Amino acid sequence: MKKTVTWVLIADGAQARVLENTGPGKGLKQVDGLDWAIEPLSAQEIVTDRPGRGHSSAGSGRSAMEPRTDPVEHRESEFVKSVAATLDRRQQSGAFDRLVIAASPIALGNIRKALTPAVKKAIVAELNKDLTNTPTAQLDQHLDGIIAA
Repeated sequence: MKKTVTWVLIADGAQARVLENTGPGKGLKQVDGLDWAIEPLSAQEIVTDRPGRGHSSAGSGRSAMEPRTDPVEHRESEFVKSVAATLDRRQQSGAFDRLVIAASPIALGNIRKALTPAVKKAIVAELNKDLTNTPTAQLDQHLDGIIAA
């Protein structure tokens, strides 16, 4: 009988890792090559140029133009999309059967949007909680009742 492989994605907008559980009492093990991090930067560090100036449609006034998207949000969204694309590739190759996601609230929303329908079907639970800085040995406390690690 084939064992059921459960992956646990722990993420926020700047870092993510995948842990694997292969059955009750087997614990959680880091999946090789599936840990990502981008340096958390502020908007001032990402956009170093002064904003452009625009002419007012009425009168001779000029004002600064705000960027259309927040550069921090855009950067985190792109990060989450790359994580979701990797999960999709791995799910298609049969690397996991079930998926549990534990992510900070904003990251969880972005992850939901980025996942393919096939990966969404594999989700058995979502935790609206940032566990990125929780040691692996302590994660089973947070996942109790979801998986028997």
